[in-house]
Amino acid sequence: MPTPITCLIVDDHEVVREGLRLALSRTESIRVVGEAADGDAAVALVQRRRPNVVILDVRMPGCDGLEAARRIATEAPDSAILMFTAFAERSLVSRGLEAGAKGYILKEAPQQTLVRAIQKVAEGEGYVDPALMPAFLTKEREGMLTAREREILQLLADGMSNADVAAKLFISQETVKSHVRHILSKLEADTRTHAVAKALRQSIID
Repeated sequence: MPTPITCLIVDDHEVVREGLRLALSRTESIRVVGEAADGDAAVALVQRRRPNVVILDVRMPGCDGLEAARRIATEAPDSAILMFTAFAERSLVSRGLEAGAKGYILKEAPQQTLVRAIQKVAEGEGYVDPALMPAFLTKEREGMLTAREREILQLLADGMSNADVAAKLFISQETVKSHVRHILSKLEADTRTHAVAKALRQSIID
């Protein structure tokens, strides 16, 4: 029988930790080796237990999950971090992964999704909860656009023509047209209107 994946559960709510522990106890391939209620305790426990995976809540008092993730990634790089949260803000997805997390999963995820996420990050792969993928992809696509391109796209959304944009930004109309071509290509849009619609829908612009 293969060696089970060892996990550490970190959440400031006891009922959440208990629910996770019970859910994972039904999976023979996973073994919970400890629990912590805050980031500082998590870092200390990770150093002692060296779990394969740390299931880490994002929002906790004191040392939160993002700070704990940075410390664990530095001090115990062999322990994969799976961010575990009830919040789906795009900024948290990005910041969690930048802090060193291998995966991101919502607390409302079904058990099979949680188990799959644990298995993936334990193998060194990345994993983002399918429910978070639209937000994650939006963040990735938003990152493709330069600050100037987002600025021009916002002006187009406000109804400005190329000439209006050029005058407002003190650049030539040819430069505006060049930026627009890049925007259309990056957003995979056919027209300016299509690009604006996609950007608004994906919250790239307001």
